[in-house]
Amino acid sequence: MAKKKYYKKKSQSIFSFFKRVFLKHESDFHLFIIPIILLVIFLIISVVVTVVQKNVEASRIATENYALPVTSYPFLTTPITQPITAESVVIIDRDSKTVLFQKNSQVRFSMASTTKLMTALVAAEHFKPDDILTAYTSHVEGVNVGVEVGDKLYFKDALFALLLPSGNDIALMMAQNYPGGEEMFVRRMNQKAKDLHLVNTHFEDPAGLNDDGNYTTVGELAQLAIYFSNSPQVSVVTATKSTIISTVDGNKTFALNNLNRLLGFYGVTGIKTGHTEGAGDVLITSTTLNGYNYIIIVMRSQDRFFDTEVLLAALLNGVGIFTPRSFGN
Repeated sequence: MAKKKYYKKKSQSIFSFFKRVFLKHESDFHLFIIPIILLVIFLIISVVVTVVQKNVEASRIATENYALPVTSYPFLTTPITQPITAESVVIIDRDSKTVLFQKNSQVRFSMASTTKLMTALVAAEHFKPDDILTAYTSHVEGVNVGVEVGDKLYFKDALFALLLPSGNDIALMMAQNYPGGEEMFVRRMNQKAKDLHLVNTHFEDPAGLNDDGNYTTVGELAQLAIYFSNSPQVSVVTATKSTIISTVDGNKTFALNNLNRLLGFYGVTGIKTGHTEGAGDVLITSTTLNGYNYIIIVMRSQDRFFDTEVLLAALLNGVGIFTPRSFGN
């Protein structure tokens, strides 16, 4: 108890000491503390001003970005009511990537000869137009242009033979002339799919004959078709109705006709047909209507041309244009 009183008395004496010091030097203390207070206030104001300036600058930059021109995009004004047989469908504006219509867009289907889009892209990455390809195999399953073992074609001519009549013998010819042969060519096709972020797409052969190993979704096939359309070297080929090519020595000629019978109608400029028993009818169509570029795809269709015509008619007669408002308007 005595110890407690001692500490209480001690603390009171210390307090009394500081009180006497403060009262004695009160004027000096004011002279000392006021500048410190002013300095603290100045620092606080500086920090606030800096933060406000940063926020204003960020707001200005954001406003400028939002004020950039906004792209208009088309949309269907009328539902597609006419029945179509395709199990998977997509209509996409090629420029804005806006989907106007879709059906089972994430379901995997065999892609048949539309596989040859990737075949053409991979081959065009490696071969130059005047490179010479040699046929090592002839009489391949399905459609054949007619090259025999030992025949030689310029790559630029082989592209037409691949994409117009959809020559399976030409697809194999390209793959066999690739470094490492067909195995390395198909491996590169799958790597290219990964590069394009086509995670539900896989290739087993360059012609599209393997219904189990060659698959994609209509949504990813549309992405591939857009990429293909942006490559002038290959996309110009699918816009050709017919042509004649010859072997390098000129001893053989081949009359090539595009299988896409919609080419030239409804603004259609390509791209590729496909058909196997497992895939059914497949058709990738590029078209330009009323100033807008579209990709239309039907998969596992019973009549690819009829289904595509229904979709083309919908684009021709029932499309509106939407322009988003710019920020601040």
